[in-house]
Amino acid sequence: MFSQSKIALGYILSIVLLIVAFTLAITVGSVQVPFNEMFRIFAGAGDRGSLDPMFSSIVLDIRFPRVVLAGLVGASLAIAGASFQGLLKNPLADPYTLGVSSGASVGAVAVIFLGITIPGLGGFTLPVVSVAAALLTLIAVLGFARFVEKSMKMETIILTGIIFSSFLGSILSLMIALTGDELRQIITWLLGSVSMRGWDYIQLIAPFFIIGSLLLMWNARELNAMAFGEDRAHHLGVNVQVRKYVVLASGSILTGAAVAVSGTIGFVGLVVPHMVRMAAGSDHRHVLPLSILNGASLLILCDLIARTVVAPTELPIGVITALLGAPVFGLILLQKRKERRG
Repeated sequence: MFSQSKIALGYILSIVLLIVAFTLAITVGSVQVPFNEMFRIFAGAGDRGSLDPMFSSIVLDIRFPRVVLAGLVGASLAIAGASFQGLLKNPLADPYTLGVSSGASVGAVAVIFLGITIPGLGGFTLPVVSVAAALLTLIAVLGFARFVEKSMKMETIILTGIIFSSFLGSILSLMIALTGDELRQIITWLLGSVSMRGWDYIQLIAPFFIIGSLLLMWNARELNAMAFGEDRAHHLGVNVQVRKYVVLASGSILTGAAVAVSGTIGFVGLVVPHMVRMAAGSDHRHVLPLSILNGASLLILCDLIARTVVAPTELPIGVITALLGAPVFGLILLQKRKERRG
């Protein structure tokens, strides 16, 4: 059991880390923006005529929306991963395991491959189709799991998700193999990025983030109860089936929206919840909000590295999260194995 003081310290450190990540991401880049200039720009953003036009354009038009988008994507993936792991009681459960990310990716690649533009949506065809594909994939996974086993045990849902993820992965490979000039665009999108995506994309993901996060935090106590098993949760008065659907749908909406605006970015939903649990315990009333804070910080910092480490070339952000996330996840697994051995 973690003390309240340790949990409070976790919140304080997470908020400080987010502020540091935000400040670095705004000020560091091909053009360095002094700290005092950044504060002056945000303080006087309503009257841009009094600001340095170059610095104000870099901060307000380029870096600020990029940082906000990276933060929202990281927060969405992290809280979705935390909820899936808590619900399925499986440390490897995340949006990718359930096939939701693969579904969103297939939707997006289909738009690029077929050159689809839905009338009235224009440039928003890609993210809207991705979100719809993510939700359809979840419905298909749950429908098939229910067809296989009416009680829909967690193991059945995970296995069904893995089957669908593999199937959708083969569809992605087929489309890439048949692609001509769009190949580079598709590969770049699949590796993940938040560059050149402004406020329009933030407006797209923000409603999904708010609704999905609130629904998950509203079910935090039920997630705690289900961690002791579905039967015990039922005896405690939890409507397990309804809560299970709400958590899965909320996590899928968050993931679909994140994949839609940034491509496929792995390991955030796996690593961040693990680190949060190690620091603040397994109470979902704290794991979920702390995952939001630290997921945002992680992706903001990864995006900063992606655009500066080999500048002027910009790396896909998914490459950075994989390079950092895979070793960290391996260390976590080794530590847990040592703990089990005593």
